Amino acid sequence: MATAAPPISRVAHIGDTAGVVWKVLTTEGPMSMAKLVKAADEPRDTVMQALGWLAREDKISIEEEGRSRIVGLR
Repeated sequence: MATAAPPISRVAHIGDTAGVVWKVLTTEGPMSMAKLVKAADEPRDTVMQALGWLAREDKISIEEEGRSRIVGLR
């Protein structure tokens, strides 16, 4: 009988999602938050928390463009 891996903590999941966001922005370049959520294939709230993580580390820039925000790497 195989034992299931322990569930990942919420904070660890946000950190993992920050890594996904970083990779998406590295390969795709700057994009709107809506496109980023779709590209990351994670719930919007999780992507926003991951963006907060990256912003706190001063890894991203967020620019206003009309009614949308464009996220890119620093």
